[in-house]
Formats: sequence, structure tokens, C-alpha cells
Amino acid sequence: MTKRIISGTSWLITLLLLQQILFAQAPAPIRLAVAGTSHGHVAWILGKKDQKDVILSGIYEPDTALIRKQIKNYGLPASLFYTDLARMLDEVKPEAVVAFGSIYDHLSVVEACAPRRINVMVEKPLAVSVQHAMRMDSLAKKYGILLLTDYETSWYATTEKGYELAVDSNFAGAIRKVVFHHGHEGPKEIGVSKEFFNWLTDPVKNGGGALIDFGCYGANIMTYLMKGVKPLAVTAVTRHFKPAIYPKVDDDATIIVEYPGAQCIIQASWNWPFGRKDMEIYGETGYIIAVDKNVLRTRNKAAKEEKTSILHPADVGVYEDPFAYFADVIRKKIRPADYSLYSLTNNMLVVKILSAARESAATGKRVVLQ
Repeated sequence: MTKRIISGTSWLITLLLLQQILFAQAPAPIRLAVAGTSHGHVAWILGKKDQKDVILSGIYEPDTALIRKQIKNYGLPASLFYTDLARMLDEVKPEAVVAFGSIYDHLSVVEACAPRRINVMVEKPLAVSVQHAMRMDSLAKKYGILLLTDYETSWYATTEKGYELAVDSNFAGAIRKVVFHHGHEGPKEIGVSKEFFNWLTDPVKNGGGALIDFGCYGANIMTYLMKGVKPLAVTAVTRHFKPAIYPKVDDDATIIVEYPGAQCIIQASWNWPFGRKDMEIYGETGYIIAVDKNVLRTRNKAAKEEKTSILHPADVGVYEDPFAYFADVIRKKIRPADYSLYSLTNNMLVVKILSAARESAATGKRVVLQ
């Protein structure tokens, strides 16, 4: 009998230890708040069902009509919404905020969050101008917060595999040319909401048109491929194919970014016949072509023919959920490289590239980066 009691006690202790281990491996979700809901991508968080990594704790939206719309669209309680950002931050006390308003508003979100030591992730791009970006960078460093930028292409298996082949394994030799095609038929043509359309086609609130909206993807990935090396110069041409729809901003842009040994061509447009996000990496000995987020075509001089691979995020360790990524960076579970896709270092350079492209398009001159 004594032996059985001791044995039972041992099993109980073992069970308690296992529970403690399991609990330690599953940290509490990050308390996350939303600042602005006019961006079309806000559905990624407002419609998020999996609450394991983050818990939606508050939503700031100054437009009361839009609040009513979001409550109806996502079945959210009215108690989550605030029309005053400072009040929401002070009452909810989130650990992190994601910004889904206009690009111009990113600065005011960081100005509110940084002194409160609240981490921030904004939708692409980081800022409308170098001046805004520098102010945001200064605040993030002064108060020691994370300031990340989210791109849909950061979740693509082909983006990461392309980087691995081009940079880590040197599959195609030294990078010589990278070509990006990003965009769709146009904001109106694909039916974005009026709230999104209003600022997306405003040169102040968005910082430009297609050049900003889709030029940022290529600048972001190229900065990653080049490990944060600053370009030498930028040349850009913008077009106005649909002035009746987009009278204030460009709807098509071609950007050439020069590096000491490589060239990047970014084709950003609201005039594609269909939506696309693809890239072509050409090296001295081969190429890597990302057809979409899952299909990768590759060939180098060692191969007799091209190979097509079907990839998924799990194959290359890519986060499919940017909010889970944000939570893990906050928890220090992962420590991304300074030039990685979400990083502040990368996205400061993205803003400089876009600003130079905007200047080049306006002046017709090649702009040397200082």
C-alpha cells in the first residue's frame, strides 16, 4: 500500500511539472489594439478568429459612420471602439498597436504610442516622406519600442525561398538584376471601400499613387536581398493613364534603383490586367522567378532545364500571420536581422528610395541617394 501511495504521488508531481512546462511554452497572448480602420487590409485583424498570439483589446477610429460599418461587418462589440486615440491607449493599455489608417497617420500613431512604451506595426509603407520616417525612427529609438512594417509579400514562401537561393546558397551567383511587378487593375476597378479610396488617391495622405502603393514592395524585398546596402541612385518615370479616375496621383510607375554591382527595376501599377505580385532574380549563373506566393521557377548553369517548385510557408519557416510574427518579436522569441523585411532599418531605406523616385519622376532627373 505504501509503495502505491508513493507511486501515485510521484505521478501527481510529474503531471504538475508537465503542466508547468506546457504553460511556459504557451505564453499569454499579446494585448493588441488597432489604430485606424480605413485601410482595406484591416480585415486581417478585425476578422481574425485565432486569438492564440494576440487578443484584440481596443480599436481607435475617428469616423463614427465607419465604426458602425465595422461593427456590422465583423460582429464586434461597440465597447471595443474609441474615437480618441490617447484615451484608448490609456484605458486599454495595449502592449502593441497595429496601424490601419492612412500612411500619413502613421506618424501620429507612433507619436502617441512611443512615449507610452507601446510597440507599433504599420501597414506598408512606413511613412509618406523621409521627414515623417526620421521622426518615427527617432521616437522608436528614444523610447525603445519596436516599429515594424507589414507587407503581404513578407508572408510568401517564394519571397523567403528566393532570398535563400539568391543570398544564402548563392544558387544563381552574384545578383545582377532584379525585376518586380506589383499591382492590380486599380483601386476603383477592384472595388476598394470609399474610405480607403479617399486617402489612397490623395497625394498627401498616401504620399503618391501607384508609385507609393506598389513601389514599396520591390524596394522592401530588394533591400532584403542586398542585406541593407544603400543604393547609389534612383531614376523613375510615372504615368497618368486614367486621369478621370485618379486626377491627383500617378497610376503607373517604373523605378530603376542602382547598386554598385546590380540593378533593380520596379514596375508598380494600377493598370495591370489582373492583380500580380511577382519577381525575377537574375544572377551571374542562374535565375530565380517567383511567379506568385507559392510557385517558384529556377535554373542555373548546372541544370539542363528549368525546375518548377510548389512551396508553402511551412517549407521555409515563414510566418503566415503577421500578428503572430509581431507577437514573437515582442516576446523576443525571434530576433530578425536589421535588414529583414519587417525591420525599421529596411523600411527607412524603402522610404528614401520611394522619395527619390518621386523626386526623379517630378524633375526628370536621376537622383543620387545621400
